[in-house]
Amino acid sequence: MARFHPLEVTDVRRETRDAVVVTLRPRAEDAAAFDFTQGQYLTFRHDFDGDELRRSYSICAGRDEGVLRVGIKRVDGGTFSTWANEALKAGDLIDAMPPMGKFYTAIEPDTAKHYLGFAGGSGITPLLSIIKTVLAREPQSQFTLVYANRQINSIMFREDLEDLKNTYLGRFSVIHILESEGQEIDLFTGRIDAAKMTALFDRWIDAKSVDTAFICGPEPMMLAIAASLRDHGLTDAQIKFELFASGQPGRAKAKAVSKDAVKLGSGTAATVTLDGATRSFEMPRTGQSILDAALEANLDAPYACKAGVCSTCRCKVIEGEAEMAMNHALEDYEVRAGYILSCQAFPLTDKIVVSYDE
Repeated sequence: MARFHPLEVTDVRRETRDAVVVTLRPRAEDAAAFDFTQGQYLTFRHDFDGDELRRSYSICAGRDEGVLRVGIKRVDGGTFSTWANEALKAGDLIDAMPPMGKFYTAIEPDTAKHYLGFAGGSGITPLLSIIKTVLAREPQSQFTLVYANRQINSIMFREDLEDLKNTYLGRFSVIHILESEGQEIDLFTGRIDAAKMTALFDRWIDAKSVDTAFICGPEPMMLAIAASLRDHGLTDAQIKFELFASGQPGRAKAKAVSKDAVKLGSGTAATVTLDGATRSFEMPRTGQSILDAALEANLDAPYACKAGVCSTCRCKVIEGEAEMAMNHALEDYEVRAGYILSCQAFPLTDKIVVSYDE
């Protein structure tokens, strides 16, 4: 099971008025653990006046750059992101889990593919890592990026994207959609919705040529884009998405189907395996997630967002049943195989046995 390791901050660069790019260096003995795959993220923790906060931020470096780098955009009222933007500096140490996440496809150097990416705001960070890696390691592939922002000065990595266009002429193209600034082409002004997606496919993008589409951004945008991609012939297997905000119940919610699932009762006998050690304890039948119960039992269970988005708390149900309130991270086949997000999972049976080691 992944554990936190100290990373040294080697550089903090101001990217936009409200975003920084942080370069990090692991200890020599931890270098292998932080060998990331394009599109993955890091989970950080920091103590704020006695309260530990954990946040996940996507890696924005390509695999061939030889550095570990994340982009952190300040969120209004966000304690962690404000601290990172205003106080974090070179020489500081910050704890992080090794890279996690499945927002990527395997690199195939001998294939020629057309990738399509959609990013909203800071959703560009994992896509930048994917774009850099794909263009460098799949020399016959092309990448089209549709990038939505409020205005020009809020575009993260604008210079990086221009450099990539110049480096990979004919293989990389960017369509900027600006919500509050007019552009020469009306189609590129406003928000990405179903009508704009249809127009993009009619005039600019050949949907039939797309092998894989990546989406990272706010949930309403992601849902509109995914629906349009399906309408234009892409299958769920061709669509990869990464959410950084969530306000609705997720898909693939686990349902109670067993006749042994009991709705009444005061408690559940829980058994949790973590790092090879197994511990049993009693937890309430309602009102407390499996993750919170494990933490209350002094188990160092992994977590980050606690919102069913990041999958850091993923574990497998070995015995009994649980139901998830939200799920934006697990694929349908993972749910069928018994995996749950423990931050969103509540027991349905008198006994629940889960393992974080599966």
